[in-house]
Amino acid sequence: MESERHVLREATTDDVHLMLSWRNQKANRQVSKNSHEITAEEHARWWSAVRDDPSRRVLVYVRDDRPCGVVTFFDLRLDGPRTGAWGFYLDSDGLAERGETLPAWLGVVREAVEYAFDGLHLDRLDGEVLEHNTVVRQMNRRFRFVEGTCRREVSDGREITVIPISLDRADRRPR
Repeated sequence: MESERHVLREATTDDVHLMLSWRNQKANRQVSKNSHEITAEEHARWWSAVRDDPSRRVLVYVRDDRPCGVVTFFDLRLDGPRTGAWGFYLDSDGLAERGETLPAWLGVVREAVEYAFDGLHLDRLDGEVLEHNTVVRQMNRRFRFVEGTCRREVSDGREITVIPISLDRADRRPR
């Protein structure tokens, strides 16, 4: 899906190194279930598993012709009620350096929601957010995501509280 300065495009093998570098940025690890630094081998295994999986999509968020984020859709169920889950991360360091964090953040969520409902034709979009990530939780509410019942998990040796979120097609914010 495309807007004036933003686009989501399919990730390619040429993007693998960028995706890994962004995923391993400290700001992204702090708000992810898996907080460890991902090795090149681990990332290569992930890419090999997802690139041809019909229940997944990996997209690169491009802003002003510059790749600066990744959106993943997974657990896609495209028969019966059309549902899927999603997540994203940005080039936090690069965007902060250029003073573009907030507009990129709003843009990637807007583009991802549009892709989910207008590209994948989902009826419901699900996701998760860590309880301590209050800024993302506020943004999710701005886009009309509804929080479910939180649950405690242990991931990478730390206890975290995970909050499921969902957005139904009928409740999405008009563009």
